[in-house]
Amino acid sequence: MRRERGKKKKKVCAFCVDKVERVDYKDVGRLRKFITERGKILPRRISGNCARHQRQMTVAIKRARHVALLPFTSD
Repeated sequence: MRRERGKKKKKVCAFCVDKVERVDYKDVGRLRKFITERGKILPRRISGNCARHQRQMTVAIKRARHVALLPFTSD
């Protein structure tokens, strides 16, 4: 029972699973999962988020960076 080549299991949105209405910028532990070690925001196809939560997550990460809860870069 090998998987077809190129067929991968679709990722589910982590925010929809936990029934999160609004993504909060103060929830640094959750947001840290969605940035790379270089400080870049993971795209939707890699993170598996739905479009709505991906937009909210991006805004929350940017707000957390401005308040100095998350780094802009990894230096």
